[in-house]
Amino acid sequence: MPEEPTALDGLPRLRRLAEVTELAAVVHPLYVRFSGGPDQDAAATSRDHESGCLLPGLSVNPMNPEPWWDRPVEHWVARQLCQYAHLMTPERFPWLLTGTVAGRGPDCEPLLVDVVPAASVDPAVVEEAGRLYREVFDAGDDGT
Repeated sequence: MPEEPTALDGLPRLRRLAEVTELAAVVHPLYVRFSGGPDQDAAATSRDHESGCLLPGLSVNPMNPEPWWDRPVEHWVARQLCQYAHLMTPERFPWLLTGTVAGRGPDCEPLLVDVVPAASVDPAVVEEAGRLYREVFDAGDDGT
């Protein structure tokens, strides 16, 4: 059976949440992005959709937990994968990358330059992350 079109040539394809968690434990910084992949991103300019402003880098989500995080790393990773899972389509998939933060986007997300792709993430991992997210978090609790 041929590899799915969302695989990144020459990079590992992670197929379980545990594999993504293991990578986040050893690669710092590590980010996730939902897009058509690094080649497509390199050929386009990132723009804030609401204002039309050009962004100085790619919008990403951090996969390494913050120092205050006192829960398992796997919980952080699942939450981060779920934050933008709504962007996943047949043409847009999750992939992991590292690079340099050039600024912050309108949602305070890191904007990355000098991007180095690390791995592709099978969409089944996002489904697995969603199950864990619903199990261990109070999704929708606004903290008030």
